[in-house]
Amino acid sequence: MALAIGGASGAHVDYQVQGKLGEVVMNPYDLAPLTAVIKNGGYVLKDVTVRIVPKKDGQEIKYQVANKHLLTHGGIPVFGLYADYVNTVEVEYSKLFNGKWEQAKESYTLYAPPVYSEPNATKTLKAALFSGAEVKKVDKKFGDRLYFVNNFLHKAGKGTRAVWNNPTGGALEWNYYPQNFIVDTKGEVRWYMKVDTIYDLKSIYKAGVMMGFKQNNDGAMSWGFGQRYVKYDILGKEVFNRELPAGYNDFSHSMDNSPNGNYFLRVASSNLKRADGRNVRTVRDVIIEVEPSTGQVKDEWRLFDILDPYRDVNMKVLDQGAVCLNIDASKAGHTMTAEELAKQDASDKFGDIVGVGPGRNWAHVNSVDHDAEDDSIIISSRHQSAVVKIGRDKQVKWILGSPEGWKKEYQGKFLTPVDSKGNKIVCEAGGSKCPGYENDEGGFDWTWTQHTAFKIDSKSKGDVLYLSVFDNGDSRGMEQPALPSMKYSRAVIYKIDQKKMTIEQVWEFGKERGNGWYSPVTSLTEYQTDKDSVFVYSATAGADFDITTGAFKSDPNPYIMEFNYGSKEPAVEIQLKDTTGYQAMPFSVDKAFTK
Repeated sequence: MALAIGGASGAHVDYQVQGKLGEVVMNPYDLAPLTAVIKNGGYVLKDVTVRIVPKKDGQEIKYQVANKHLLTHGGIPVFGLYADYVNTVEVEYSKLFNGKWEQAKESYTLYAPPVYSEPNATKTLKAALFSGAEVKKVDKKFGDRLYFVNNFLHKAGKGTRAVWNNPTGGALEWNYYPQNFIVDTKGEVRWYMKVDTIYDLKSIYKAGVMMGFKQNNDGAMSWGFGQRYVKYDILGKEVFNRELPAGYNDFSHSMDNSPNGNYFLRVASSNLKRADGRNVRTVRDVIIEVEPSTGQVKDEWRLFDILDPYRDVNMKVLDQGAVCLNIDASKAGHTMTAEELAKQDASDKFGDIVGVGPGRNWAHVNSVDHDAEDDSIIISSRHQSAVVKIGRDKQVKWILGSPEGWKKEYQGKFLTPVDSKGNKIVCEAGGSKCPGYENDEGGFDWTWTQHTAFKIDSKSKGDVLYLSVFDNGDSRGMEQPALPSMKYSRAVIYKIDQKKMTIEQVWEFGKERGNGWYSPVTSLTEYQTDKDSVFVYSATAGADFDITTGAFKSDPNPYIMEFNYGSKEPAVEIQLKDTTGYQAMPFSVDKAFTK
């Protein structure tokens, strides 16, 4: 049987070639449907520029392509197509043929398909990714921004129905379909991830919650999910895709790419023998340092050995209806008593539940940032309402948070609040109720059930460290308020003098927005060097709540914001509708293709 077309080897080209180069391959690596590669057609290319012609009043995407990307992809990478739209792509290039260089400028017509996201059969789901984007403000300085958004659906019936065994515990049941995309400042989707080739909601080792996205210095994206950590370029080409090292499980939240070249992953222990002799998988309380080329583990921070997994003061005031992503409306507003926690620890109830002791969600570490200057890590522990700096020697350097309920061995590690003149600020009620909690002009408060604690490298020097944090605000002041509507969140920046052990609050935003901007879980605050700005994603704000219970009645409507450094008003404010957010960040096209 002759199966070839045009010759014994099938050499005949019977697909359409639009321009003067080779064929166009849409979604070249089956992961990014709004990308393409214009193949080089056998020519050597250089001096390449790509422009996606914007819709009327739309945002232009235009970039130069470095030689390494032309060689890697065998042609010209195209990024930023509009979904369900006939795009016009303009390319300029020089091509070498038979010893002569020829300059060319041509236009390609490329239809890109609609956005697809796996549905989850919940009554609040209204659209793929989000139902709309309200662009409230974009200053000219930020008009070229693209924002990478890391969201996910609520749990679905299709998800994995499995738990760890031998030993028990862990967070395997944490399994949500991912929704990762890039929006421009007009609210248009310009890229999204169709995850099917690398993700399987029904597989233990190919599922989980995609989190911890970072754009590396080489432009590629690194992140993790469940039992994997991975790196891909923005066209979807794999750099690596690995299972976690055997001694660890249940990645989520944070994969920090350190200046030292290694990755710092927030994982858990696959097997820990507790003091009572029981073996458990732990929950969100181990940090490992991984060498990227080999995957070897260089070091580990076992937080159940370094901190106090039985500190329960914050645990007893957490809203059980909003225990980060395990949102249970039936428990909204409920807290746990000391008696309940003690009874639980004597039982065999291990796993992704709020509780004390290794094998339960006592720490809920949601970010790790390696401070290469003194070779320490800065971790955010949601369920301790504390940001902690820990050295390579596994000793605590300082604790940002209320001193209430810590053992004597941690005394002397707490940062002392001061004002701009260095005068001490007194926080009452065991150190938990600060002036910023009591009144609007207080000038200082701790962070409560916070997310993301990132050192601002370019503004820090020596012992003086600037830190950005998203203060979610649950259990503020070590208590639940009289009404759920009294809760609020903040984006905040602190100045820490590590020698004097003092902390000054230098900027905050969010209290003035009140409960409408409140994000009970998730979210991010991060400084951006390129525009001297602060990016903020209030990722679960804007939901419709049941005022009597504080439970969700609709999906959230998160806010993408960017501030000129020090400004109290956002330069960018975009609200996405009907979607559950985790984190977001500016995406650099120059890093991805030009540098």
